[in-house]
Order: sequence, then structure tokens, then C-alpha cells
Amino acid sequence: MELARNEPKQAGRNAAEGDSSASAALKSAAEPTLARYYCDLHVHIGRTSEGRAVKISGSRDLTFAGIAREAAERKGIGLIGIIDSHSPSVQRDIMRCLDEGEMTEAEGGGIAYRETAIVLGTEIEIREPGRKECHVLAFMPDLRAMSEFSAWMGRHMKNVDLSSQRIYVPSRELQDEIYGRGGILIPAHIFTPHKGLYGCAAERMAELFDLRRIAGVELGLSADSEMAGYISELDPFTFLTNSDAHSLGKIGREYNEMELAAPSFAELRLALERRKGRGVTANYGLNPRLGKYHRTYCAGCGSIIDEAYATSQRCPYCGGTKLVQGVLDRILSIADREEPVIPGYRPPYRYQVPLEFIPGLGKAKMNLLLEAFGTEMNILHEVAEEELAAVAGSELASKIAAARTGTLELTAGGGGTYGRVAQPSKDKS
Repeated sequence: MELARNEPKQAGRNAAEGDSSASAALKSAAEPTLARYYCDLHVHIGRTSEGRAVKISGSRDLTFAGIAREAAERKGIGLIGIIDSHSPSVQRDIMRCLDEGEMTEAEGGGIAYRETAIVLGTEIEIREPGRKECHVLAFMPDLRAMSEFSAWMGRHMKNVDLSSQRIYVPSRELQDEIYGRGGILIPAHIFTPHKGLYGCAAERMAELFDLRRIAGVELGLSADSEMAGYISELDPFTFLTNSDAHSLGKIGREYNEMELAAPSFAELRLALERRKGRGVTANYGLNPRLGKYHRTYCAGCGSIIDEAYATSQRCPYCGGTKLVQGVLDRILSIADREEPVIPGYRPPYRYQVPLEFIPGLGKAKMNLLLEAFGTEMNILHEVAEEELAAVAGSELASKIAAARTGTLELTAGGGGTYGRVAQPSKDKS
């Protein structure tokens, strides 16, 4: 009798287990496979195909189509952010690429070119009363949303055709307009002394923005995750390392490794929110010592101030007071911690010297490497040192390997001058 009473329960349990297995199988089938993509979300347009200037200081070959080709074919970047996509003349170029079939609208948002997707962004300058100006990045889900946002900005901006223009609305109203259109907001190069939020405009981001509507922050070329860890306000935010490229060669100077189902705006949003398995899995950036605003600089005599004297109000070399505070010194001056804290979810920040910084790696050797291995990302990440040596020689292969591990010797940058890479010291013993 006991067995008879248990049989229905056992049968029910087996059925439930069968249902559960079927449900798990369906769920597994519905969940996309994630893959690794390299992403650089801050690239400028220099000129349009019509020859119109967008970023005055940008290279003429930084066109929308030119950037797409460079990212997909030479760099190996899977997700690229073009942050002058608000310009009506750039939007005409985008429409031309779509109409001619060279590109398509990506599923999930953005523009697809080969295996690369372009997310449409804009860099905007804001200035609150009594503060200095700073830059933010806004990304929109598709061309229609960007076009509508551009039309709104045109009513509050002197020249919406140009890059990085000041908008004459309060910062929180700007947030309303961005998020009301399904976009995301990312403060740009947050620590730089020229137009970085923490670098010159505020000691805390909450002074300018509603932190609930900040998608992530861009560290900039002179800071890394550990340096940002001195400021507790930044703990919840995903960090981004982007190139801020003003020429094709600078694309991928800094970049992010992300786990995504496919390159698109929707997947980028999930990665910044660290949801559904998506996320930034590594930040690749210059050692901050290479950044051109890393240390305090004397505008009077041109000296980069030695670390031991960086807290002085006068230049130890000429006695002048025209000091431009470096990123490290600014962070230490506004820190609310004695030691940096790295949240457990934070991915590794990997110091990596771009290929163009490596002494002796000229165009000829670079072209040989690209012909052999396809893209710069392959050269930097996938190809064994022995294979590199077979194409470019053992000395260059050794430098590329050292660039991967951050062991090249560096001199510090400051005052708008990049640090330099020196050849590794040789043991003469």
C-alpha cells in the first residue's frame, strides 16, 4: 500500500523533472552564446565625404565610412562608437552608406559594417554656472533617435554640425532628453584637467548629474581603475577605456574587452549594466605615466613636476605659479579614501602600449605583420611571440610581447605631452 501511495507522487516528480528539463532546454536554446569583442567607443569624425569639417583637429580621413573600414579590416574592433554622429552632415553620410548597401542597420541598434557595429554617439560640452566646462558622451539606439536628438540640440547649441559643442541647458535637463529617447550618458575622460568632470568641473559627479542615469564613466588616457578607486562615488559604475581618436591610427589606442551576444547598442547597454552575463571583462589602456596629463606641468618653463614636488604651489624649477594640475595630483586632492578600493566586479585594467608607440615598428614592418595576421587585435592578443619573430624579427617581437605585459620602460607625460616608451634595460652582467 505504501508503494501504491508513493507511485503517483513519484510519477508526478518524474513529470516535473521532465518539465524542468524541457524548460531548461528551451531556456538554454533561447539564451544566445556570448563572445568576446574589442570595443572603442570614442572616435571622432574629422571630415564628411562632402569635405565639411566636423572635428576641426581631426584628420581628414576620419570619415564615417573610413572609420568603419579601419575598425573592421585593420584594427579588429567589433564595436566602435562614432561620437560625432549628431552632425546632420554626418547623418547624410550614414544614410548614403545605408542606401548604397555598404552598411545596414544592426539588430539591437547601431550600424553594421561587415563583422563590426557602429554605435551612434555625440560628445557634448556642458557648463553649469560658476563651474568650468566638461564633456560627456551620449549614445542613441538608432539613427532616427539620434536625428531627433540632434534637432533638439540644434535649438540649444550654436553650431550642431561641429564636434564637442557647448549646449546651453542644465545638465539634468540634458539627461532627461537623452534618457527620454532611450539613450545613455557617459561622462568623458573624467579626470583630465581640460574638460574632464572631476578634472576641472566638480569634485563629485552628483553635483552635476542624477547618478541613477549615468551608464558608465570613461577614465581617460591618464588614469586607471586603481587611481579612480580613491573616489567612492565611482564604485557602482562600469569603467570604460577609449581612444578619443583624432586620426585613424589612434583608433584602439585604448579599448575594452566585452562579453556580448553580438555587437549592438542593446548589448552595450546590457554590458554597462552588467546584466545577463554581458559585461566589460577587461580594460586595455596606456599606463597612466604615458598619458599627456598624468603629472602636474609648469606652463611657465615647460617642466613636468617631479612626483616629490607635485603638491607644491610653485614650480621647483622656475618658481612660477602657472601650474596645470596633473590627473594623479587632482585625484589625490579630491579623494575621500586614504587607499584605493577596487570593487569585486571590476575587471582587470591591463596596461598595454599601442603598436604605434613601439620604437622601431614602422609602416613596412606593420604592413608585414598585418598581411600575416590580419588585424592589430590579433597581433596584440592572439599571435605567439615566436610567430611574430618569424615575420618582424626577434627584437620587435620581444617589444610587442613586453607591450602586452606592461613591462616596457616609460617616461611620465604631462602638460599635453605624452610620455615615451624606452627600450627595456638590458642586463649587462
